Amino acid sequence: MVTTGGYYFDDKKAIVANADRDGFLYKGEAITSGFTDVRQPAEATSVIIELENGRTGIGDCTAVQYSGFGGRDAFFTAEDHLDEIETTISEALVGRDASAFTTNVEILSDIADTEELHTAVRYGVSQALLDAAATASAQTMTEVITDEYDIDRSPQPVPIFCQSGSDRRRNAEKMILKEGPVLPHGLFNSVDKIGREGERLLEYLDWLSDRVTELGSPGYDPTFHVDIYGTVGEIFAPPYDRDEVIDYFAALDDAASPYSLQIESPIEAGSRDEQIHVLGALRDALTECSVPVDIIADEFCNTYDDVTAFVDSGAVDVVQIKTPDLGEITASINAVQYCENTDTRAYLGGSCAETDVSARVCAQVALATQPEQILAKPGMGVDEGYQIIANEMARTSYRISS
Repeated sequence: MVTTGGYYFDDKKAIVANADRDGFLYKGEAITSGFTDVRQPAEATSVIIELENGRTGIGDCTAVQYSGFGGRDAFFTAEDHLDEIETTISEALVGRDASAFTTNVEILSDIADTEELHTAVRYGVSQALLDAAATASAQTMTEVITDEYDIDRSPQPVPIFCQSGSDRRRNAEKMILKEGPVLPHGLFNSVDKIGREGERLLEYLDWLSDRVTELGSPGYDPTFHVDIYGTVGEIFAPPYDRDEVIDYFAALDDAASPYSLQIESPIEAGSRDEQIHVLGALRDALTECSVPVDIIADEFCNTYDDVTAFVDSGAVDVVQIKTPDLGEITASINAVQYCENTDTRAYLGGSCAETDVSARVCAQVALATQPEQILAKPGMGVDEGYQIIANEMARTSYRISS
């Protein structure tokens, strides 16, 4: 059935090229195929798998906010995929052992190889298969994963990363009051927002550091994580390992002090190889100059193969594993595991455009695989996404330990 996503789909090409803000909306013509407007409500397809005993497994097919952009699958229109879910996929799963999670996902993957299933479809159906396996075996989804992947450690709640959207000051204060471990994202997605010389980001980090110190309790020591959508690459000319750029990152670190800082997508190149090259050069220069700002890969880090390429290159400190873009939830599980025992940390991310169902599944994946952090999702309101992820991890941890 067609359901709703947790936020909106945005035509990033149009936003960059010609769109102006109009309140919460954008004025301008849509550019990316599938969009009718620059901003429109996110869609989802809910998948319900019925077991022989009448119980069910549920998953949601969802895409990311910038659907159809940056090497991702085409714009996700939920209704377009109902038939393939209700016929081709459904028929392949009838009569299968619901408890055989990874085997059933392999059947889904085999269909995807011939039918070119959208990543959102693979994502949602695999969630439902995981939930069905948990129901059939009377376990949590976390326990299904740890059993099938032979993970031998006690699940512990993972640090939650909150995102503020454009209301980056008020929402940051919400995060501080809740003592969110990682904050605030910030949505610095244009040069106007970061400042023509990067000054607005410096001012914001200085304000944020002061506000955490003022509002936080003794011992509260969050990590600052800001996404700047390649804007360093716009305000500074290449090469990006030169003194002027490194001095700017040193100033960012100073503004964030005494809190640690990680920057997502400081530069956006034109391909995965170029992205790895420029981020690797920047990271090496920061290390050489003892500037302790960590670099996070997002753009061109869309698939499992992309994640492994970034990890193998050593170009970044953290990779975002953007769960809807990886398709089958098993790909996200594998991606987190691939980061283990490397110098690259795993951030189990995703999108504000997802749903409560996909968020809960990801919380269970995080408990089982123990990434560095997990995104609070869906939405941009802080409270809703934070409590969905935090409560799912708390409930599940309690069930497992009882």
